[in-house]
Amino acid sequence: MKKLCIIGLLAFSSFIQAQTLDFGVKGGANFSNVNGDNIESSIRTSFYVGAFAEVSLFENLSIQPEVLYSSQGASVDSGDDFNLDYINVPILAKFYLTSKTFSIEVGPQFGLLVNDNVENQFETETFDFSAIAGLGYNITDNISAHARYVFGLTEASKTAEITNTTIQVGLGYKF
Repeated sequence: MKKLCIIGLLAFSSFIQAQTLDFGVKGGANFSNVNGDNIESSIRTSFYVGAFAEVSLFENLSIQPEVLYSSQGASVDSGDDFNLDYINVPILAKFYLTSKTFSIEVGPQFGLLVNDNVENQFETETFDFSAIAGLGYNITDNISAHARYVFGLTEASKTAEITNTTIQVGLGYKF
């Protein structure tokens, strides 16, 4: 039993040592909207900015947690656009299709509303849970490009049945 524990401990420590940890910053454009309850809206263009860490688990698999400030919302036909600003924490699994160059990114995102200007249109929820699907491309060892679709799984409002949707296109820089 003791030998089995030692072998397991050695295997685990070599797995931990094989992992790499990279940090970086990212930012880009948001194309956001809301779906639901008879709201006639169109895409609102805004931005996001933040930081990430990428933990390589295997040669073609990484986990990438991020912290992003994301300005979302929608343009409304009445001209009263509304803004929903979130601190979002996506936790993505990155599956590299080619040797650390082209990846598919999927995972959940947890959002905390930090600012809104919806006024009397509806009462906002403070928490937003979403799912992400996207693509990434490492242009160099330090510079990457990515595109994602973020779709809300929880209601963004307490009084109306609406969810957030966002397309994100941006660049990242690893240190």
